[in-house]
Amino acid sequence: MGRVLLVCRLVGRDLRRRKAEALLLLLVITAATTTLTMGLVWHGATTGQSYERTRAVTAGPDVVVNNVSAGGLVPGLKALARAPGVIGHSGPYPVASAVLRAGGYAAGVTAEGRDAAPVAVDQPKVTQGSWVRPGGAVVERSFADALGIRVGDPVTLNGRLFRVAGLAVTAASPAYPETGYLTHNPALGNDPGLIWLTQADAQSLATSSQPLSYTLNLKLADPAGANAFVNADNRFNDGATSWQEIRDQDAKVVANQRLVLLIGSWLLGLLAVASVTALAGGRMADQSRRVGQLKAVGGTPGLVAAVLMAEYLFLALLAAAAGLVTGSQVAPLLTRASFFAGLAGTPGAPPLTMSTAGLVLAVALAVAVVASLVPAIRAARTSTVRALAASARPPRRTGSLIAVSARLPVPLLLGLRLAARRPRRGALTAASITITVTTIVAVLIYQTSKAQRLPGASAALDAPRADPVGRVMLVVTVALVVLAAINALFITWATVLDARRPSALSRALGATPRQVSAGLSAAQVLPALPGAIIGIPAGIGLYVAVSNGGVVTIPPVWQMLAVVLGTLFVVAGLTAIPARVGARRPVAEILQSETA
Repeated sequence: MGRVLLVCRLVGRDLRRRKAEALLLLLVITAATTTLTMGLVWHGATTGQSYERTRAVTAGPDVVVNNVSAGGLVPGLKALARAPGVIGHSGPYPVASAVLRAGGYAAGVTAEGRDAAPVAVDQPKVTQGSWVRPGGAVVERSFADALGIRVGDPVTLNGRLFRVAGLAVTAASPAYPETGYLTHNPALGNDPGLIWLTQADAQSLATSSQPLSYTLNLKLADPAGANAFVNADNRFNDGATSWQEIRDQDAKVVANQRLVLLIGSWLLGLLAVASVTALAGGRMADQSRRVGQLKAVGGTPGLVAAVLMAEYLFLALLAAAAGLVTGSQVAPLLTRASFFAGLAGTPGAPPLTMSTAGLVLAVALAVAVVASLVPAIRAARTSTVRALAASARPPRRTGSLIAVSARLPVPLLLGLRLAARRPRRGALTAASITITVTTIVAVLIYQTSKAQRLPGASAALDAPRADPVGRVMLVVTVALVVLAAINALFITWATVLDARRPSALSRALGATPRQVSAGLSAAQVLPALPGAIIGIPAGIGLYVAVSNGGVVTIPPVWQMLAVVLGTLFVVAGLTAIPARVGARRPVAEILQSETA
């Protein structure tokens, strides 16, 4: 039998015997490669194609004017419609600021009065239902998506009942909630929703304290020069927006989502290394007898190492393929779950390229090699007799450690000594917890910063904001927490296997199974504590680094403390399961199978 065929057959047999562990390895690496694929695919994503499509189907304006500095509102806007370079316009249209109530929410809106007949410049595209009619409101689709509004739903505007006639998209405004530039009452929030009514209905919403404003849509002979047109006329008084500014505002959200995915993918990659290392260490400890059998029948250390590593490389290849397929399919779904409800299509996510596939494959293989190389070499160098006896490595005994731990309660004494026996495993636990807490703290800062209300906003307004970046953060955070939980379980299981003889001796000398299991859990909680503490400044630093100078609101101290304590509580709870299983094995059986 050839060497390659022998390795393949041995790998196949081990995968069939240990299906659950193989599946966990596959899922861990797949999660990392999926997120990495999504990040790389989104690295080239752009709203350009989708926004251009929206401009085409809605006859999008080149410049949107909301107010002027002189000449009165309506006369001044009509004069701008005759300015040099303007070849078409629609409006001026009356605009009223109002409070919309629907589905238990209250939100500030900009209600624009429109004609029932279509116009040549800025005719919103109705995606569901019909266009404006008396008593009927058309809601901008991304705003409707955030509030859960559907065609036919009743809504009130300043207490007046309207029926939702339709949903529509427009190129004359960024998608909700990036609508702060629209004319609106600051007391009704900084990001109003956009709706369309008949002109008569919009005018009826005006009050003496909040009179009507007007908006004008312009079509230019040179659309590419829209920014220059806006900057050249001081009558705009910062009340005009070019189509390039609207497009760039939409693209900014894509950039933020892309940044979150890329950072999350690399954090998941690091955590995947820790997860696979934990799984590899546990499997190597559990396969010591198999290593002895291979060497007893003539297998060289090189063959043993090749057999052990080939399994991880094979699973890494499968995981890379699964991650590429899953990531390329999920990336477009995230666009449909985000602010792109405000556009006529989703951004053109570029197809997978050879460079993207190659990088994902290289990362998956690197994760497998880094995680399994040292345990495989260590197992291959183990003597045949010791491997067949499945004996654990003798513990390292340090006088200072013994002196410190001697006065501790039994569970802490056992936990400290177990943690000291495997400092690299403790560092692995600390690193996993640090990565996870870093992500959780960054999400907390994001949510705290987002929740800050602007001065003057009414506390009665409780409309949910469309939050595509927060949704991507949620996906990444859930994946990180799941991998961290797998780490805690399998690092504890590797410790249980490695500490069979010391644990049995402790029980023989009077320790109870509960004390032993508590000690095994403490061996993971002890390194988790510094990891959780380090994760707090690391999370703050990560958020500051990627916030591009934005406002950073640090959560209250009690929330940070709750993260640390909650992390330790979860780690203790997760590790208690394998620890109790390991502590119930009969002492005599363990001591008879171990060499002194």
